[in-house]
Amino acid sequence: MEKIICIANQKGGVGKTTTAVNLAASLAVGEKKTLLVDCDYQGNATTGVGLSGRNTLKNLYHLMIGQATLEEVIYPTDLPHLFILPSSQHLIGAEVELFDVAGKERILKEKLSLISDEYQYILLDCPPSLGLMTISALVAADAVLIPLQCEYYAMEGLSQLLDTIKRVKKNLNVHLGLKGILFTMFDTRNNLAHQVTSKVKDHFKDKVFSTVIPRNVRLSECPSHGKPAVLYDVNSRGAQSYLELATEIMSHNGAAA
Repeated sequence: MEKIICIANQKGGVGKTTTAVNLAASLAVGEKKTLLVDCDYQGNATTGVGLSGRNTLKNLYHLMIGQATLEEVIYPTDLPHLFILPSSQHLIGAEVELFDVAGKERILKEKLSLISDEYQYILLDCPPSLGLMTISALVAADAVLIPLQCEYYAMEGLSQLLDTIKRVKKNLNVHLGLKGILFTMFDTRNNLAHQVTSKVKDHFKDKVFSTVIPRNVRLSECPSHGKPAVLYDVNSRGAQSYLELATEIMSHNGAAA
């Protein structure tokens, strides 16, 4: 079972955090105990589940540099089965503070291994870069989920990311796999969107999720309210799409997921 899923794409604005927050919430709605780990110093996944204004609390930064235990940095959310390991702007300093630390890329993996049995899913939301936290997430993960916006430049970035995954798999995490490519911000009226999806499906075949996330105003509104879509407007197309994605992932992992 691929329990620890890293959501990554070094290109910004492709729906990484939207996917991390809403997939985690949708898995929790399915009564799967889920931990969302915010690996981005911008902390958008943290505020996306309602922890706005709590940056003074201990978070992933303190865990990475050894100033906090896991018990001190994991918080409940408004969904009974969803928990968050938050981030803050201090996390950007971890790269500097851990610069000379041997095996720093494995710190997150070692920490999460202590609690992996307590959760059915652990989702890692990565920053839009290939720095320490993204590499750490790739090392800790069983598989990578790649959100892909249906446009030309997003496709260019995909090959770079796949090369990075290949390097991490070879040198740091031999078990790392590709969970799948998720089309996001899909506009049915856009011919280019259809061309991009067709080309990617031809190349990656069964590694492309059947679920497609549409452009949806309600999804865009959710972060400002500090709620995932299932709490903000469960009947919206965006919320329903992520519920479908959660069902697809659970079915991939089997009935025991």
